[in-house]
Amino acid sequence: MKLEGCIALVTGANRGLGKALVSALLQAGATKVYAAARDERQIVTANPRIVPLRLDVTKPDQIAAAASHAADVTLLINNAGTLSSFNVLSASQGNIEADFSVQVHGTLNVIRAFVPVLQRARGATIVNVLSLSSLASVPTMGGYSASKAAAYSITQALRPELKKKAIQVLAALPGPIDTDMVRGIELPKANAADTAQQIIAGVARGEEEIFPDAMAQQMGALWRQDPKAFERAFASF
Repeated sequence: MKLEGCIALVTGANRGLGKALVSALLQAGATKVYAAARDERQIVTANPRIVPLRLDVTKPDQIAAAASHAADVTLLINNAGTLSSFNVLSASQGNIEADFSVQVHGTLNVIRAFVPVLQRARGATIVNVLSLSSLASVPTMGGYSASKAAAYSITQALRPELKKKAIQVLAALPGPIDTDMVRGIELPKANAADTAQQIIAGVARGEEEIFPDAMAQQMGALWRQDPKAFERAFASF
């Protein structure tokens, strides 16, 4: 996708990877970036190319309002996420539902609302920011992993459907990133700004699976070569 001159929307843009994606898009030449967050007042900027937008992806009325307001979007990046459920045997139903509500239902409902907008662009792109745990479960975050796996399956299901409408669907599959979400988890973590830059570079190349950091690239190569070895490696985390 040609990023120079594009009009993008990033969900979960108030901090961490989402905020870094907004910056990376501007550096790549985006004309406008809608920075969406549950509380748009958290998007503090003097840059006229950044448009704060209120959007809680679990609220249908806000999704509809966002699609109406941001009717010129050509690139949709579904970055909003939450980490509520861990071990699948001990996690509460409410915590598992919270992860699925954002990662699965929220992402899908945003896409559904924006398909008519993106179709008008006659050459648009959707990027679902997922995780390496979409490809194999991390048992200590089993509920979260399941929600990301479901989101990846939906991403795959959407590709042939939306290709007919000239909309490309990409998956970003990073490893752990140094953000508030996983700050208390002891794992090597990639820098959010570097990860965002590599995701945007992958979008420009049109990569269906974007592995944007060193761990992701290494594990992505293993996943392609030997999926069971990939699964076993993640089982040890």
